[in-house]
Amino acid sequence: MIIKKIIFTLILILFSTSSFSASMNMIGEKGDPTKIDRTIEIEMYDNYYYPTQIDVKKGETIKFVVKNLGELVHEYNIGTKEMHIKHQPEMAKLVEHEILLADKIDHEKMKKMSKMDHSLGHSHANSVLLEPNETGEIIWRFSKDISLEMACNMPGHYETGMVGKINIK
Repeated sequence: MIIKKIIFTLILILFSTSSFSASMNMIGEKGDPTKIDRTIEIEMYDNYYYPTQIDVKKGETIKFVVKNLGELVHEYNIGTKEMHIKHQPEMAKLVEHEILLADKIDHEKMKKMSKMDHSLGHSHANSVLLEPNETGEIIWRFSKDISLEMACNMPGHYETGMVGKINIK
């Protein structure tokens, strides 16, 4: 019985990891920091980004310098609309476990709890999660011709308009 549970758990982990990797590969890949084509600065305010949309070329590697100028925790996440919708329950789970508070991230709790539940780690190459007045970076290579959004998936933020277009030309 225990062996069946272990095998079932391993299959679930393998399936969710390969599924996640497949989704990531469909939108591009983590960029090489030695091959950056240009830098784009993104400002996050409470429930909007500036600029509200960006244009990139297929094959371009962009270094995003993301600044949270709002009073709340915000996320800058590159993905499809479907990926954002799928990610939102994960973010809600971080709030439910009091890892994400309105204006603070409990990094110690996140580290500890992610050992029991990987989804509580929020460690994605296409995303940065920032407290107020923090700055983060994402280096992303736009290798696919796909419709993308930049979005904050904190509960309620996407729904109130904290989303922008990434136009690949």
